[in-house]
Amino acid sequence: MGNTVKAIAAFIPSEKCQKLLVGDLKEMPIDKMVDVSSSHLRRFPMPVCCFTELVKLYLSDNNLSGLPPELEQLQCLQILALDFNRFKELPLVVCSLQQLSILYLGNNRLHYLPWELSLLKELKCLWLETNCFSHFPDVICELVNLKTLHVGYNQLKVLPPRLRRLRDLRSIWLCGNQFTAFPKVLLRMHFLDVIDVDRNRIRRFPSLTRLRGLKLVIYDHNPCVNAPRVAKGVRRVGRWAMSPEEEEEEERRRREREREKEKEKEQETPKVEQSLATTEQVEQAAPAV
Repeated sequence: MGNTVKAIAAFIPSEKCQKLLVGDLKEMPIDKMVDVSSSHLRRFPMPVCCFTELVKLYLSDNNLSGLPPELEQLQCLQILALDFNRFKELPLVVCSLQQLSILYLGNNRLHYLPWELSLLKELKCLWLETNCFSHFPDVICELVNLKTLHVGYNQLKVLPPRLRRLRDLRSIWLCGNQFTAFPKVLLRMHFLDVIDVDRNRIRRFPSLTRLRGLKLVIYDHNPCVNAPRVAKGVRRVGRWAMSPEEEEEEERRRREREREKEKEKEQETPKVEQSLATTEQVEQAAPAV
């Protein structure tokens, strides 16, 4: 069916038109997954709520702005994709899905998150990129099992100190925000593997050598005057960054330069001593006036 016909059918509130958009949803899929992404949906396909053993539900790239309370029946759901829709607020029914481990909410119009999100104790991956957050949602600090957090391309300027409570967090993606300084709380999160602060407004980076778990830091497209110092083996992506091989070569050259300077000092010392001795002899031999 052509996209034009689908777009027209999406405006008609009939079961027949809904079926044209998403197909026949009478039986539970064998793989326990329903993918109705890019289907021009303006209303949630209600037959999905009958699949109580559903594990994965993809609703990406539609025109949804709400969800029915019947979605609560899907208590086996582990992955829910709501990205690229028109949500201005997170439907509370999502917070009732106790087994959710991955939640995609990127590319919507969200500017806050309800406190009920803290009920999702199994949530491990949260995508919030390209929304309207000007303040970091405090409720995220309650998601103690979170491992990956994407909050890029919002309007964030600071991170709350309480973020360090997320001791299972391994990667945080903050690109495309409005940070003018490297978030201090990250310096105390030694368990992080990946830090992405690409495309911000950070002018100076602190040393990151104490972040023992760090494996990758991305800091490109900042008006910075220095590169962040990192421990050996940590990869940097950004201005003045070098590969591990280049860093080893630069360190070797630095040590060679230091050795050369030491040799020059050792060679200069006898010359200076000899010059002083000669001067002293001349002064002693000169007749008194």
